[in-house]
Amino acid sequence: MHTMNGRPVHVLLVDDDEVDAEAVVRAFRKLNIANPITIVSNGHEALNALRGEGGYAPIPSPYLVLLDINMPRMNGLEFLQVLRQDPDLKRSIVFILTTSSNDEDILAAYEAHVAGYILKTRAGEQFLELPQMMQRYWRVVEFPN
Repeated sequence: MHTMNGRPVHVLLVDDDEVDAEAVVRAFRKLNIANPITIVSNGHEALNALRGEGGYAPIPSPYLVLLDINMPRMNGLEFLQVLRQDPDLKRSIVFILTTSSNDEDILAAYEAHVAGYILKTRAGEQFLELPQMMQRYWRVVEFPN
C-alpha cells in the first residue's frame, strides 16, 4: 500500500462501465497495490463521495480521481467544472481514463487542470500499465492537504 505521510492514497474511480472498472481493480490487485478504491458510476456520485453526502462516507485525503468522460447524468467534463469551482475540492488530483480521443475532450480536460489524459486503449490490455504509472506518481508527488 502506498501512503503519503503514513496515510494510504485513496483512489476514486469514476466509470459507468463495470467491466472497465473491474479491470482497473484487478490490475491494481495483480500488482499487489492494496490502496483503497471506491468506485462510482457518474459525476454526481463522485461529488457525493468526495463531500461525504448522499450516503457516502467522505473519501479521505490523500486521494486521486480516475475519471471517465462518457457517463450518464453528469459526465466527466461536467464533473470537472463543478469540482474546480468547489473551494474544498478544487485542488483534487484528477486523471482522465477514457475511450475518447476527441481533441475537444482532451483540451477541455487539460483546461480543467487534469494531471493526465489516458486512453483506455493505450492503458494496455487488462490496464496493467495504469496502476504502475499511478504507483510511480504517488511515490514522487506531494499531494495537497
